[in-house]
Amino acid sequence: MKRYVFIWFRHLMTNRFVRKNPDYQSKIFVLAANRSGRRIVTASSASAERLGIQKGMAIADVRAMYPSLEVIEDPDIPPFEMLKALGEWAIQFTPLTAVELPDGILLDATGCTHLWGGEKAYLKDIVKKFRDIGYDVRVGMAGTPGVAQAIARYGEYLEVVPIGKDKEALLNLPPDALQLSSEALERLYKLGLTRISQFIDIPKNVLRRRFGSEFTTRLDQILGILPDYKEPVELKEPFKVNLSLVEPLRTATAIQIAIEKLIDRLCDQLLNEGKGLQRAVLKTIRLDGKEQELAIMTHQPTCHKDHLLKLFDLKIPFIEPDLGIESFSLSAPLVADMPLVQERIWSVTKSSDLTEISRLLDKMKGRGAVFSRYLPAEHHWPERSFRIAKSLDEKPAINWPIHRPRPILILPKPEMVEVAAPIPDYPPIHFRYKGKLHTIRKADGPERIEQEWWLEDGPHRDYYVVEDNQGARYWIFRSGHYDEKGSKWFIHGFFA
Repeated sequence: MKRYVFIWFRHLMTNRFVRKNPDYQSKIFVLAANRSGRRIVTASSASAERLGIQKGMAIADVRAMYPSLEVIEDPDIPPFEMLKALGEWAIQFTPLTAVELPDGILLDATGCTHLWGGEKAYLKDIVKKFRDIGYDVRVGMAGTPGVAQAIARYGEYLEVVPIGKDKEALLNLPPDALQLSSEALERLYKLGLTRISQFIDIPKNVLRRRFGSEFTTRLDQILGILPDYKEPVELKEPFKVNLSLVEPLRTATAIQIAIEKLIDRLCDQLLNEGKGLQRAVLKTIRLDGKEQELAIMTHQPTCHKDHLLKLFDLKIPFIEPDLGIESFSLSAPLVADMPLVQERIWSVTKSSDLTEISRLLDKMKGRGAVFSRYLPAEHHWPERSFRIAKSLDEKPAINWPIHRPRPILILPKPEMVEVAAPIPDYPPIHFRYKGKLHTIRKADGPERIEQEWWLEDGPHRDYYVVEDNQGARYWIFRSGHYDEKGSKWFIHGFFA
């Protein structure tokens, strides 16, 4: 027996409310969009930004910190595109999903529910996983798509219609549950037919004369008498090329030539689509059937064939050909739009697109180097005063502060030190860190930094820049006011 699940997204396009209510802009809210099954912040109000909510943060994480946050769908993304992305993500529950405008998706769950231990458990997992990525959903399961949609919107929470009971499940629902035309609904209510049970058993010829053929056709589709076809969501195959060989390859030179051919063909595919590669996966199959997989990443979308070949050259020593490799495949599971313009060579000018520096970083990463780029954040509290950049060309929202010295290296968490200090507001005389005593020769401070009370409670900090007798400089602070019984001191950073 066929089983269908309808998932109703209750607040998919609440951004309409914002457009009709300009005063809403002063409230704490964010715009959100789905990205590969992960719902993220695409923009935030000024009030939300003051709380440290930044573009790219996961909606589930932000809501965990601020339960009262208002989340609004990004108005730049059409409902169909949003639902299609959600349908692609929902393929983890069934291979067949379909978009149901304006705010739902349909799953063909036939033969799937036993993998979850039953229909109820199946629906509970669907609801949980959608809520984990930030969506408020209601679901219903029935034997036809129309009944599943009707009970999801107008029935009980997590309702499962028993097999063969689809018609009975509709009887107490309003006519709106049938997704009829506005004209048909208006006529039904004018006649006092406010429940489906009042007209569903009326002869079809009578209903056809009163409401038209579309009305009876829709009823037959709802009850499964006529097919109710839905266009399934199809996952787009990643860009991929294959190379099968008559004679197996064993030498590094031959493997390099094979990879070069694959890169040529893959880059041609990407360029035709205006895409650039950001992750590539090379798979090899040996004569003995063993598969090997190697991957590379790039900081910017690229189709520069020589650069990609150099990145794979670093991986060739890790390939074990044994008796020989008989087939290769190269895929690009992660791509991005790339403008079809000639790249400029990197320079130190502001007009540079950082192409060459990006390639250098790719090579360093291929050799095992780990690095990050940081941008200033609009916070005074040191741990929150910077963030990791998402790309090389991302522009900072503010400039780095220069009115006070800041260390090159800031510890992710301040570490406690033993300090001897004479009287309040005087710098320490010496401190002990990791068992080593540091005698202070020079000091500057204090610089008081108050806790951001709207984010977290806690005492202020009095920071000092100190230099020991070896010439090393440190950033240390006293937590809270001076206490004769013993104040707590911490080291937080190191200067060059």
